[in-house]
Amino acid sequence: MRGVSALLAQLLVALGIAGVAGAQTYPSRTITMVVPFPPGGSTSLVGRVIADKMSQLLGQSIVVDNRGGAGGTVGAKTVAKSEPDGYTLMVGYTGTLAIAPSLYRNAGYDPRIDFVPIGMIGSAPSSLVVHPSFPAKTVAELVAYAKANPGKVNFGSAGIGTVGHITGEYFARATGISIVHIPYKGTGPAVSDLLGGHIPVSFSPVAATAGNVKAGLLRGLAVTSIRRNQLLPDVPTMVEAGVTGFDAVLAYGLVAPAGTPRPIIDKLSAALQAALASDEVKKQLALDGTEITPSTPEQYADFIDRDERKWSELVKASGVEPE
Repeated sequence: MRGVSALLAQLLVALGIAGVAGAQTYPSRTITMVVPFPPGGSTSLVGRVIADKMSQLLGQSIVVDNRGGAGGTVGAKTVAKSEPDGYTLMVGYTGTLAIAPSLYRNAGYDPRIDFVPIGMIGSAPSSLVVHPSFPAKTVAELVAYAKANPGKVNFGSAGIGTVGHITGEYFARATGISIVHIPYKGTGPAVSDLLGGHIPVSFSPVAATAGNVKAGLLRGLAVTSIRRNQLLPDVPTMVEAGVTGFDAVLAYGLVAPAGTPRPIIDKLSAALQAALASDEVKKQLALDGTEITPSTPEQYADFIDRDERKWSELVKASGVEPE
């Protein structure tokens, strides 16, 4: 027994030495950063900004790989099953790490077990926007109108189970109204139909609506964060608009497959925090309405746990059936 214990101890020491040695030479080749959504969305933009800066800091190329499908679960499963060597990373996102595990009967991964957090990147709210022809000019007026016309107000989102969809259901539950969800295949089509007057209301990322709100093509009623957003500084928060305690933001972070050596995680975390502290990254993410919220790996792990519990409750309360 002592011989087995001694052998195990030697093995653990050897693995530790190998991990440290690997971290000292890491990265020695191109890193792949998976964005589990198609190109063009906010998650993809955030990923590319972070990848560009971290590649400069690490002295190695980081290639962004967009792998969309099934609410982000296709890309997430790919990363979860990847070699835990620091050469495959993923931009974590509320939809992938907090909503999908409750929305899909078999998402194929556990956000708490199959990934190791590197650090948070930031968060951005959704916006509650309406077509100018819609009679409501405030959240209170929208609630009153919906109560007077139950089931007759449609709202669009980027699709079933997306943050916009669940946020809309959250809003309906919080205000006691009945509104009908109209799913689209992405934010772009939803906003396009809203601009065309085909739907009266939408919950969409603030970056996708801010320009049209400022141009008077859409009316912004509220943002879904607890603080106002820099892209729409004149638009109140839900709480300011009278919806007590309302808080629903899109959170971004960086994760790696479980089992990635801690020295490599530490090196990536340091590079991520340095990237977030740079003026160029701050400026680029601000254009997307993202508020930078750097963290340690442990703080991001705690956030993922809280965020998943919060959104799983909202998914259940929304009545959306798991797929």
